[in-house]
Amino acid sequence: MIELRKITWDNWEACISLEIKEEQDDFIASNKFSLAQSYVALLNDELPPMTYAIHNDDTVIGFIMMYYDTAEENDYGDEECYGICRFMIDKRFQGKGYGKEAFTQAIELIKTFPQGKASVVYLSYNPKNMVAKNLYASFGFEETGEIDDGEAVARLNL
Repeated sequence: MIELRKITWDNWEACISLEIKEEQDDFIASNKFSLAQSYVALLNDELPPMTYAIHNDDTVIGFIMMYYDTAEENDYGDEECYGICRFMIDKRFQGKGYGKEAFTQAIELIKTFPQGKASVVYLSYNPKNMVAKNLYASFGFEETGEIDDGEAVARLNL
């Protein structure tokens, strides 16, 4: 069963050991970098990022990092929003539908407004990453036409 679980002492090492396929290296930051970034945000920002290990039963198979921005903080629009800034499934578990199931759970979690009300979810991805583009489009994300640090920005109205 696929489940999002908070990063804990029990799963953080498995989380940083996850790997993507070699041809995906340009598509996402490492989980080590993401957790370090999360730690700095935790110490300096009003709301901490939401980091989760993606589990299949007791096996860590992926990682996701999300955040909440007020209208003033939002880089892409003028409304309160959630963002998904990291999402990965380990290379051993790709192509089995786990990503779609985990992403469904992430969107459902966001819809509970865990850090505040919002009307939209933003994410960005490398335009060459057709797997990510198709996955996000299947959930209703639409490209905004904006490019942020070489990545296409997409939004989903809640």
